[in-house]
Amino acid sequence: MKAHQEPAPDHAELSGVASVSLVGGGYLTGDIPGTGGHIKARESDFLVEEIPLYEPEGAGEHIYLMIEKTGLATNELLDIVARHFGVRPKHIGYAGMKDKRAITRQVISVHVPGRSPDDFPMLQHDGVQVLSAELHVNKLRRGHLKGNRFAVYIRGVEPTRVLDAERVMRVLCERGMPNFFGPQRFGARYNNHTLGRMYLMRCHRDVLDTLLGPDASVADRNIEARQAYADGKYAEALALTPHGQRAEREALRALARGRRPAEAVNSVNEMQRAFWITAFQSVIFNRVCARRIEQGIFDSFVVGDVAARHAASGLFCIDEATLQDAVTEERRTRQEISPTGPLWGISMMEAQGEIGAMEQEELAREGVPMEPLAWAAKAFGSQLAGSRRPLRVPVSEPHLEAGVDEHGSFIRCAFELPPGAYATMVMREIMKVFPLEWEEPFSDAACAGTTRASD
Repeated sequence: MKAHQEPAPDHAELSGVASVSLVGGGYLTGDIPGTGGHIKARESDFLVEEIPLYEPEGAGEHIYLMIEKTGLATNELLDIVARHFGVRPKHIGYAGMKDKRAITRQVISVHVPGRSPDDFPMLQHDGVQVLSAELHVNKLRRGHLKGNRFAVYIRGVEPTRVLDAERVMRVLCERGMPNFFGPQRFGARYNNHTLGRMYLMRCHRDVLDTLLGPDASVADRNIEARQAYADGKYAEALALTPHGQRAEREALRALARGRRPAEAVNSVNEMQRAFWITAFQSVIFNRVCARRIEQGIFDSFVVGDVAARHAASGLFCIDEATLQDAVTEERRTRQEISPTGPLWGISMMEAQGEIGAMEQEELAREGVPMEPLAWAAKAFGSQLAGSRRPLRVPVSEPHLEAGVDEHGSFIRCAFELPPGAYATMVMREIMKVFPLEWEEPFSDAACAGTTRASD
């Protein structure tokens, strides 16, 4: 990353900012009982398959690998692929992040000019199976997929509750799913957004304390390492921290070498630091989405809204004339267009009127002005320059069934979502269970470090 001058530090007390629910507000289907239960009891209970946007041409400088991974985060998969092909991570492309505690099928591209799949040995890894390998002309980019197909098993549930699940699914298919960022966005300790806010405000010691220190409110298997950090024993904390916790180890390694807090924070890999900031943007979007559900305007337009076209990229403003146009209502009902929420940044198209004021209010709650967000765009590029996200997304191809297998009773929920949407948000509506209780306590995913991203 090129060096850029950071904004001047703000010494305001960050702990005074009100805590927020990561996926707050009521349910769109609050009048329908939830099934209860839990998900992700095992990898085979959460299946994800990418729906490709295009097929490889059979020629070019990039090898397209269709990979089935089990029990691996996307970042871990990228490291495995990079080592196998002897390339740097920047030469690896992928369309979307995928859950760790799952079986997922996704395409990865590898830039190897002048070489073909036959020039490399078979990739051998217990959690990775290569299903196909073909050449293509371009690198795979984020969002280069039609969507994702999911099959999610709810466990610890009465099978007859599938009737309630079907009622919820009908509503979601008719009106769209609230497009919340799922809890995966916020990390295993559910604090990536807090780290992002602190990092933007250059409160580096606070970043380190939050990333590395103990927190009595969070169940954590790594308590000995965190206590060693709190005691100033950085080398000991590093030795006690699992190798899978890459960001923690990078910061601890710098501290053990006597680096200052700012240097230790910036020693964390660029992808992780950018992810903290996107989590900060995401939690504000979630609060706006939740408020609009509570106000009954989640899937309807208000003067001042910024609307998004689902089939093609593009935003447009909703003025009085557009709101009164019958075509607008027809397109909204068909889920061709939807209102959007903010992903704050210097290039974001801002809403106007009462909606714009509400979005400004949610940003102001965090105490982060535009200057640090402008710095983030310069430091990390257009990915953090700000954008808008539809408040709802279509749910298609639903299929629900209930039964009993060797692991007990279940409800199986299958459906398709567009890129960037979280299957856990469909399950939130169906189960009516607070996110922290979805997975069984102390699951592997809950101890996998700070990044738990997925589509």
